[in-house]
Amino acid sequence: MNFKTSKKMSIFPPTIFGELKAAAAAKKATGENVIDLSLGSPDLPPDERVRRALSEQSALVSSYGYTLGGTKRFHEAVANYYKRRTGVLIDPETEILQTMGSQEGLVHLPLAFCDEGDYVLTTNPAYVAYDAGIKLAGAVPYYMPLLSENDFLPDLNEIPEEVAKKAKLLILNLPGNPVPAMPSEEFFKEVVAFAKKHEIIVLHDAAYSEYYFTGERPASFLTTPGAKEVGMEINSLSKSFSLAGARIAYFIGNAEMIKVLRELKSNLDYGTFGPIQEAAAVALDHGEEITDRLRAEFSKRHHTLMEGLAKLGWETTPSAGGMFVWAKYPFEMDDKQFVFEAIKQAGVVMVPGSIFGTAGEGYVRIALVQKVELIEQAIEQLAKMVTVESVKVD
Repeated sequence: MNFKTSKKMSIFPPTIFGELKAAAAAKKATGENVIDLSLGSPDLPPDERVRRALSEQSALVSSYGYTLGGTKRFHEAVANYYKRRTGVLIDPETEILQTMGSQEGLVHLPLAFCDEGDYVLTTNPAYVAYDAGIKLAGAVPYYMPLLSENDFLPDLNEIPEEVAKKAKLLILNLPGNPVPAMPSEEFFKEVVAFAKKHEIIVLHDAAYSEYYFTGERPASFLTTPGAKEVGMEINSLSKSFSLAGARIAYFIGNAEMIKVLRELKSNLDYGTFGPIQEAAAVALDHGEEITDRLRAEFSKRHHTLMEGLAKLGWETTPSAGGMFVWAKYPFEMDDKQFVFEAIKQAGVVMVPGSIFGTAGEGYVRIALVQKVELIEQAIEQLAKMVTVESVKVD
């Protein structure tokens, strides 16, 4: 049968993750050890109470109808969690919208607020789902570079006036993926002032808000005076509560914006499986205890990886949070070539920085998804790499 794909399919290029998996499998087939530090999928299991809630609720015959959105129980758990963790008061009925994971929400966000030709302000590098949503809506991405001299925060003063006038959305991610920059109170105040001046909706992706290693929790955007007037935050239970496969997240913030997104969502799906919502609510109810354990482990991993890479002569972006390390390797070669050489020579799987934007060329993203002992082993294996002739990979 002859058929053609839609023109929009051209905005979704094949991802490199399948190629990385195949290369890793080929290496492993030789009998050599392979350590995968590519995907940001938590390796720690969900809390036992969370698993038990999911199991018990799934056994009920009454659990298999449509939920048509977030349940009252889930919404109240989110509101209580935010009040305890940030001091922000949230109306569970009007200021929360559940999504099927943060990626679903992020990709659909521009469809709700952007017409073709509108600008969306995003960073370079940035999480790849932002670009997918922007282009799906026919909007135009304007990339704000993340530079060391700005502590890897975007410089809003560098955005041309004509771009700001045509912008509908500003997307931020702090601590970030792939660059784990941390927000500051001053920066968020600047964001609110900028958004008010140009009437731009702000979306802060807080997926890594529980990943901090210095004792100082990253500020929620919603704690900033005026933040609810201009925007929202999206948060996920994938990383902080090891529920990646359960696909549950939420928008929180401006009630009018939430209302628009709810109208869009009502045309797209019938809600998340009820038992998953109950399990998520249990996780949020015990959020402090669960995330304290997570931070203790990931802090050790972060320290081990940062220290090990420094000894190898790699340049790492200073970070005190996030789930990734952003590093520049000491070889003169294309980053896509380098990650396959790292698999071939060292048996270590990483992600090339250039898939996150042009500013990522020459970098790799390394996920903290293995035990300390395996991270130490990965450093030992990377130390054996030798320089190879640089070949540009398309």
